[in-house]
Amino acid sequence: MRRDQLEHAIRTACQIIEHPAVIIVGSQAILGSYREDELPPEATMSIEVDIIPLADTNEETARLADLIEGVAGEWSPFEEQHGFSIDGVDLHTAVFPEGWRDRLVKIQNTNTAPPSGAPQFTGWCLDKEDLCVAKLSAFREKDQNFVAALLDAGLVDAGVIAQRLHAVPENHLPATEHSHAWLAARS
Repeated sequence: MRRDQLEHAIRTACQIIEHPAVIIVGSQAILGSYREDELPPEATMSIEVDIIPLADTNEETARLADLIEGVAGEWSPFEEQHGFSIDGVDLHTAVFPEGWRDRLVKIQNTNTAPPSGAPQFTGWCLDKEDLCVAKLSAFREKDQNFVAALLDAGLVDAGVIAQRLHAVPENHLPATEHSHAWLAARS
């Protein structure tokens, strides 16, 4: 995926839910920190954008996520036309370390504007190390490959990732033991 496609996804998701901002939490959030030409191929392989709508309650977030998914999700006319899909997700989709909201990376430019005006939609991307924590907390092979590619390219800091793995909610700490061992084995 390219940065301009992510920007299109931000604009589309915001228009679907009629809100000015969304949070990008899947692997494409890395495009908030780096351009696609700076990234290894493993970091931009996904053709889906995981987006959390901003809402006052998780129930409303889930409702808006379903709306996004219904209009622009997998197998939709949107995906057929643009070659990527938008997956609406909620706050329970991934595990985030403490303070993650304070480190979000802002995307807002002319590509996030409606065709008739100035930028009005904002995409907030997970910070690169917070994204790695979320990926390693899921601990799937594709997520390990994603993080490994970023580590091998020197684009993320293993020490920061390790530190933030300790800062996930307490009920997820046991699951991060595998992630710590995996990260230590790479050092």
